[in-house]
Amino acid sequence: MRWSEEEARIRTAICRIGKLGYDRSYIVGADGNISAMMSDGTILITPTGAMKGFLEPDHIAHVDMTGRALDDGPRPSSEVGIHLVAYSERPDCKAIFHAHPPHAVALTIAGIDMQMPVIPEIIVTIGGIPTAPFGTPGTPELPETIRSLVRCSDVMMMQNHGSVTLGANLMDAYKKLDMLEHTAKILWLAHVAKGGLEPLPEEAVRKMLETRSMLGIKTRNTLENRCGL
Repeated sequence: MRWSEEEARIRTAICRIGKLGYDRSYIVGADGNISAMMSDGTILITPTGAMKGFLEPDHIAHVDMTGRALDDGPRPSSEVGIHLVAYSERPDCKAIFHAHPPHAVALTIAGIDMQMPVIPEIIVTIGGIPTAPFGTPGTPELPETIRSLVRCSDVMMMQNHGSVTLGANLMDAYKKLDMLEHTAKILWLAHVAKGGLEPLPEEAVRKMLETRSMLGIKTRNTLENRCGL
């Protein structure tokens, strides 16, 4: 199969990012899905039922913004709707990673708030991690649960299910997933050690948010825009 240089590069990158996520146990078995948008507005996405740690470039599906397959290749993920909603609401977004990071999913089940301002690095960058209400996987109900959150956050959880991270490119989406699960691990350990947490004082949070402009950080921040709060 002959691909353009751009398509070949993105197909290879999706495979590499899938292996990273698999090796870090952010996805297991056939869990999760990864996509990236090409310059022509079409989408390359992992196929249904595939183990993301063992992908090859010709395994990747190619669809338009309605989810319609554009070639005779593999069928796209059954959760392609998550990606279509995110791309339609966020024209700046060029890549999406939907994963099942275990600590973060566990916190949604336990009802532990990941929006709470506790960790300075997260406060300054993404702000917090909002959680969408539960939606039935594999149905049109699921992507609609995140529609309002993707408008104002790059990082979010789906109740009892998994995470969705948006990026300017595939590595950016993966980086935010890495940050999300690292945050969840810290919160998990803190809850085990203390049995509950208190947010940092409002004044301390305000001062940290003020450093964003000095540091040149312009990403969406849920504590600034009150996303999910």
